[in-house]
Amino acid sequence: MKVSRTKFVIIFVVSAFVFIGITNLLLHPVNGDWFAGTNSPIAWQRTLAGIIYPVKVVLVGPLAPILNDPDPAPPIRGLACALYWSAIALLLHFLLTQLIPRKKA
Repeated sequence: MKVSRTKFVIIFVVSAFVFIGITNLLLHPVNGDWFAGTNSPIAWQRTLAGIIYPVKVVLVGPLAPILNDPDPAPPIRGLACALYWSAIALLLHFLLTQLIPRKKA
């Protein structure tokens, strides 16, 4: 199945925003905790945080200076995330198209 680059990037960016939102809802970040749930007294939250931690490091780790800013302009965080995740999606799409040959009909 052929997926266009634009569609892949849009799906990737939307999925990343949903992933970050859901993990923050489940793990309840406290006082701006960067990786929520890692120090939680609740066992399932610690376990879930340990599983999700590597993905979150890739998705939001390099954005730490922007996301930790106490009072940025509202769209800055969203735009920074969207630009960074778009770059990751473009690289991933390129690698996948190079590694997986397309079948010719």
